[in-house]
Amino acid sequence: MNCKSLMFSIVLICTGTQSIVADEYQRGYSSSRTCTRNEYREEYIPGTRMDPGYVKKWEETVEVPCPGVGSVNSNNEFDNNDCSEGKIAGGILGAGFATAISRGKDRWWAIPAGLVGGSMVGCQIDGG
Repeated sequence: MNCKSLMFSIVLICTGTQSIVADEYQRGYSSSRTCTRNEYREEYIPGTRMDPGYVKKWEETVEVPCPGVGSVNSNNEFDNNDCSEGKIAGGILGAGFATAISRGKDRWWAIPAGLVGGSMVGCQIDGG
């Protein structure tokens, strides 16, 4: 990699980070950030026999709370549900059920499918 392409890459990386915080500004000692979302709206305008009704469509920009800023549920919740026992038991039962109901050439795909399906069901039952 020559020096010109390295310098060009550094310039691209540095200028790209400015667009990330483009809507954040600081006035005095406080900073503010505005987050918006476009919402699609429709309204039916009823009509008469001579002048039929129609649907009026438009989009409007609505200000919404920014993700991660001032949210009530900002603490990290840890999911400690462990479903390893349910996966094992469900996999064994699913594979056994698939073995019991399949015949001949169908067993090569029915047993693994029963194993996977049973482990998923067992995990959900166990609390995962």
